[in-house]
Amino acid sequence: MGLEKSSNRIPTAGLGPQAGESNGDYRERLARVHAEALERRQQELHEQSAPHNDASARIRIWERLHQIDLPRNPAHRLIDIIAANTGLSASDVLAEQQIRANARAPKPADSI
Repeated sequence: MGLEKSSNRIPTAGLGPQAGESNGDYRERLARVHAEALERRQQELHEQSAPHNDASARIRIWERLHQIDLPRNPAHRLIDIIAANTGLSASDVLAEQQIRANARAPKPADSI
């Protein structure tokens, strides 16, 4: 599964001092960038357990935040951690794991 680029990272491009920018303005701009990144992260942390998101969406948000794919092993220790972080039960996480496994499995050829 290819994870989207995490939006909670602070962008590095364009963070250096700008021509004609005072040290105070530079510090204020950096503080705004950091505050915006923190706000995005807090929003995503909220969304990973928000009841309006289904299990699949919550788990995808968790994966993006932690930059880790849902383990394929049903006995993996992360299953309980993902469940706790997303407000899901371990069986909900295992159900999503099974859905993904079925999607990856090759389809049998039709017999004629």
